[in-house]
Amino acid sequence: MKILSLAILILFVSGCQNSPTPPAKPVVDETLPVLKDIKFLSEITEIGFEWQPSYDERVDGYYVYRSNPKNPNGKLERIATLEDKYISHYVDTKLTPETLYHYRFSTFSKEKRESIPSDVVSATTKPLIESVTFLKAIAGLPHRVKLIWRPHPFDRVESYVIQRSEFSSTKWEELAVVNGRLNVEYIDGGLKDNHVYKYRVLVKTYDGLVSKPSEIVEAGTKPLPNPIENLQASTTLPKKIALTWNPSVQKDFSYYKVYRALNPLLFYSYRAKTVEPRFDDLVDENGKVYYYKVTAVDKDGLESYKQDTAVAGSTLGIPKEVVVLSANHDGRSINIVWDSEDNRAVKYNLIKSFNSQKQVITGINVKNYTDKDVIPGVEYKYNIVAVDEYGLASNPTDDVIVIIPKEQ
Repeated sequence: MKILSLAILILFVSGCQNSPTPPAKPVVDETLPVLKDIKFLSEITEIGFEWQPSYDERVDGYYVYRSNPKNPNGKLERIATLEDKYISHYVDTKLTPETLYHYRFSTFSKEKRESIPSDVVSATTKPLIESVTFLKAIAGLPHRVKLIWRPHPFDRVESYVIQRSEFSSTKWEELAVVNGRLNVEYIDGGLKDNHVYKYRVLVKTYDGLVSKPSEIVEAGTKPLPNPIENLQASTTLPKKIALTWNPSVQKDFSYYKVYRALNPLLFYSYRAKTVEPRFDDLVDENGKVYYYKVTAVDKDGLESYKQDTAVAGSTLGIPKEVVVLSANHDGRSINIVWDSEDNRAVKYNLIKSFNSQKQVITGINVKNYTDKDVIPGVEYKYNIVAVDEYGLASNPTDDVIVIIPKEQ
């Protein structure tokens, strides 16, 4: 029996499975049978081996050695101990795809002496499966991007892994896993408006293998409608504020939204919806001021930004008070003269009070009035009100009191 140091033939390294660490100087028994005609079959992360088992009574099992592709010196390491000579198959798992490995097998005896190693068996794992061959990102959707792809032809595909990246970034985040080989659609929602995103898809098999990334596709979300321009609000109309603006030129325009606030710095509440580039805000209060902003909304419900600066509008205020210039009598009548600082006045009303009675003289077209229906010794109180073309009346003047003395 010839006994040689195995170091002459192959380097043994610790790390074997289901066996003790080999001795520092393992020995070879050249009389032990050598495995021959070893066949193999490669997969992506596995390589399976088959041989004709040795029924020699001295054989107790088999050692498996493999090169480490990360080790540039190409030395072999023991990776498995098969402690049954009737074993005829072995599968090496958790391998790197598309990588060349070298193997040698030896038989061992009960004394753990080894045969001369087999010839080198070189096997390459298969490459990762390709990702989807067709991927399309549909752009121009509101707040979202839609992805579609063709079903993967590999029937062991379990799911698709969707990844997204910002347009200017190199980092990828996993968005979702779409289960089922025939599910070929994903909608990425809740996105920023008018923003561009990048996408890619990876394929995952039932045994946990993940493909290379697909080609990268880009798509942008739909932009908001253009802001409304030339918003104007009236200040000279009674009981309403008329708003006008330039009409929207968006092809998918739907309607406008009008917002109103009492103060330009306060919250703007929704006031109205209109399809015309105008709106009359009816306000039952004279001289009331409101601040306005208007937006455009498209058919997808996207709303434009509000104006940075609000537009102020107001209802028409009442005319200014009349100024009484003189009030006197000639013993038989009372003559009152006044003037108005507001050129809006088109007529005047005079209120006459005496002896708990009140009379209103309307439609005075001049700025004076002579009251001949008077009695000496009676106190008369007069107030004048200016009225504009819309019927808005000024506040009455202060009381003008005149008494015609009784004759002695």
